[in-house]
Amino acid sequence: MSDSNDKQAPAAMQAMLLAGQTMATTFFDMVAKQHAAMQDSSGVAAPQLPLPESEALKRMQEEFASKHVALWSSLLGSKPGEAREQVAQPEPGDRRFNAPEWTESPVFDYVRQAYLVNAGFLKQVADEMPISDGRAKSRIQFLTRQYIDALAPSNFAATNPEFIKAAVESKGDSITQGIRNLIDDLEKGRISMTDDGAFEVGRNLAVSPGAVVFENDLMQLIQYAPLTEKVGQVPLLIVPPCINKFYIMDLQPENSLVRFIVEQGVTVFLVSWKNAGAAQSKCNWDDYLEMGPIAALDVVRSITRTKKPNVLGFCVGGTILTSAIAVLKARGEDPVSSLTLMTTLLDFADAGELGCLVDEASVTAREAAIGKGGLLKGQELANVFSFLRANDLVWQYVVGNYLKGKKPQAFDLLYWNSDSTNLPGPFLTWYLRNMYLENNLRVPGKLKMLGQKVDLGKVDVPAYLMAAREDHIVPWASAYLGRNLLGGDTTFVLGASGHIAGAINPATKNRRSYWTSASSAADPEEWLGAAEEHKGSWWLHWAEWLKSFSGKQVAARGRLGSTKFEPIEPAPGRYVKEKS
Repeated sequence: MSDSNDKQAPAAMQAMLLAGQTMATTFFDMVAKQHAAMQDSSGVAAPQLPLPESEALKRMQEEFASKHVALWSSLLGSKPGEAREQVAQPEPGDRRFNAPEWTESPVFDYVRQAYLVNAGFLKQVADEMPISDGRAKSRIQFLTRQYIDALAPSNFAATNPEFIKAAVESKGDSITQGIRNLIDDLEKGRISMTDDGAFEVGRNLAVSPGAVVFENDLMQLIQYAPLTEKVGQVPLLIVPPCINKFYIMDLQPENSLVRFIVEQGVTVFLVSWKNAGAAQSKCNWDDYLEMGPIAALDVVRSITRTKKPNVLGFCVGGTILTSAIAVLKARGEDPVSSLTLMTTLLDFADAGELGCLVDEASVTAREAAIGKGGLLKGQELANVFSFLRANDLVWQYVVGNYLKGKKPQAFDLLYWNSDSTNLPGPFLTWYLRNMYLENNLRVPGKLKMLGQKVDLGKVDVPAYLMAAREDHIVPWASAYLGRNLLGGDTTFVLGASGHIAGAINPATKNRRSYWTSASSAADPEEWLGAAEEHKGSWWLHWAEWLKSFSGKQVAARGRLGSTKFEPIEPAPGRYVKEKS
């Protein structure tokens, strides 16, 4: 605004402009200090953050002031029983203020909208910071969101009308129960997201029948019992992520990907990674390749007498699996018939929200602490993933458990999400540096694994790549870039929803959508422009694709394992039940 306009502006507008300036300055100082605290390995402080352009900042402040004046005017001018003007609305999917108590009371309606105006302003400030380093800017935006989410009025008893209503209606019992819930969670060392007593692995989770037919210090190999009289001659080996337990693939019968595949007449083997302890604290990336998919492939070939099984990798399990195949290719072997990758990164140029948290300083610190031996505790990793979606996976339960005094509902996926796993330090730090930080896997011959220079272009088998459109851990466009690295024919399918709900989309429920296209464009957005939407689960589309590589139909095997690999124990085995 000009000086003359400033003099003519209402006192409220000037007050709000001053508030905007103060808020922006305070916030900027906060994030600048946070950024400066992040030092590189040489100990030199990170460069100071630049302020947003003056014109942009002035525009944001004027808009901020205008909204607050409109909000205040709406409050003063409202009459009982009349609808008030909505100056600010929550973003789509934000359920924090859905309860009618937030809008029925003019006071709480003002608190709610004022928070949303402030939150929008701070996000704009972060977005407008002229930072050329994309990783640094993403980190600032991430930190901004954490502060904004934490300071929501819904998170505090004094500013949450739902807390007050529950306390009055229960005559204080909700407060008592909330304190009990808090004490229970403090003893657990984590926030309860589900009714832990409702589930037990092997009782009502991971119940697909099968047996452990092989084990070493890093994994057990499960073979699942057939559910059809005839099966395809070529089996399927599944390699899930080692940062979580495998039973996301085998929750309950109605949403089990494992059971679905077995019902299609496929002989299924699955790697169950060990929850790392002291004995595994020095295991590295090479160990996971050699003792994971490479060892498993040898056993699968021996049991089924099939030279080239089909393989499927999920998330980091897909990165491990593809790396192992590249190693075997470098050794002159032709190990598999087809490759399926679910929400997997091979090109880490844009590694999603996790990527912004990985920089030279953080990786160097991890290398110094656990790079030569040690463990990253599972709960620490689980906390990182939870705060990527703090409103859904943290604050929702703070409000529900402690302010409202409720017990969370039974939900199998959230039980799995809370069943965290430890990771060996050498494995983790090598992965962070070479994948997230330096993106070395995409460069042919840049990395040596098990003594071999790996080249993903040599992985020339047919590949099916699935990604999820709203995935914040593995952005779908980044997963798509794997097509440009692999050497064989690729089919790409995009599912709806996020990292887990998009991947685990049961065919029995046949919800959501998926997109397919015959386009082999290098650019993901070009592919999407030509894609066709299909209603239902991508599982059915993939099952049809897999049939082409499953061989002729043969009688299902009457026994699990073989003379050389006798069953050790029933599925799901011991390893998956070990707690962090």
